[in-house]
Amino acid sequence: MPDIPFGFSLPGAQPPDPSDPQQMQQFMAQLQQMFAAPGNGPVNWDLARQVAASQLAAAGDPAVTIVERTQVEESLRLADLWLDPVSALPSGIRSAAAWNRNEWIYNTLDVWQKLCDPIAGRMVGAMSDLVPEEARAQLGPMQSMVATLGGALFGGQLGQALGQLAAEVLSAGDIGLPLGPAGTAALIPVNIKAYGEGLELPEDQVRLYVALREAAHQRLFQHVPWLRAHVLSAVETYANGITVNRDAIEEAMSRVDPSDPESMQAMALEGIFTPEDTPQQKASLARLETALALIEGWVGTVVDSAAGDRLPSVAALGEAFRRRRGAGGPAEQTFAALVGLELRPRRLREAGALWGALAEQRGIQGRDALWEHPDLLPTDDDFADPQAFARARTDWDIADLEKLGQEDQSGDQQGDDKQP
Repeated sequence: MPDIPFGFSLPGAQPPDPSDPQQMQQFMAQLQQMFAAPGNGPVNWDLARQVAASQLAAAGDPAVTIVERTQVEESLRLADLWLDPVSALPSGIRSAAAWNRNEWIYNTLDVWQKLCDPIAGRMVGAMSDLVPEEARAQLGPMQSMVATLGGALFGGQLGQALGQLAAEVLSAGDIGLPLGPAGTAALIPVNIKAYGEGLELPEDQVRLYVALREAAHQRLFQHVPWLRAHVLSAVETYANGITVNRDAIEEAMSRVDPSDPESMQAMALEGIFTPEDTPQQKASLARLETALALIEGWVGTVVDSAAGDRLPSVAALGEAFRRRRGAGGPAEQTFAALVGLELRPRRLREAGALWGALAEQRGIQGRDALWEHPDLLPTDDDFADPQAFARARTDWDIADLEKLGQEDQSGDQQGDDKQP
């Protein structure tokens, strides 16, 4: 896996040449600006945006054309029509958009900030703890520079990781998280074109398949009210169990020479974060993986059903996307190495088989009724025997949960009345 180089968004993302006065002047000016305006929170998000934008500019980030915008809107409109007969959930698209790579970063950054700030906060705290106790009083206000440096280091490398992700993602909901604005279905035409060329499949078929997946994601996250918070809280709970490898931070910092800007640019933070090997952390990881697998499994099931005989390459596309989501692309792997958080639905095929069995046993309405409450959804253990889960409790209804809650409240009240 390649290292993630740290950068201050110099032209071409190359380290400054110490013998070039102009480059060194630009670098020092940016360094001064970084310490003068560190921003709020543990991550310097202004720097992250700047680094990501510089990386995309160097690689090329063409603006979306009118033709591409029209193609995206028509694909999403057609996708919604195809999904209507195979989903009990109505359309969740309020607006359709075609984004370039920078627009994907801009429109998803708020969610990335919520996900990454807690993890970065622990890294910055660990960096501050490396300063000996007796030295902290002597540093006084200077100690805040340690936090500023930590926020800049993490922001710069996070910007690199997001820039790489932006060059790979195909839509707003491509990695299974509700990253974009609610109700906005968005595709990234330049990435869809490149992905289709890699598969050697017609671009219009790839675009329509991506539109089907995006429209299916929108149906879930718009019409299952608890799902957005459920997924993001699963990510947050798992992230809270990630610990900071202080030895790795100390080793990385020891390679930084303040008089040598190149040493800062070469610093890599991979391996800083490691998940705790505790029962609680294993349980939170299982909860996150199950949530992602159920979402992706449902999306894949309804999309393949909707495409059916209409899309000639549906079998090849379905298999390609299952492999892509199950393994994660290079950018996802880079992001996981940086923040210690993998976003792969490991049991995607099992989840797809489970949703298929549910549709067979209970029909489309019965299958999708499970999204009415998180307690109705299959657990990780249910993946082992999809048919048994699909046949069991076919008369289960959301009203059962409401009655159970009322009985619990009634029982509590009777217990209170019996107290002396």
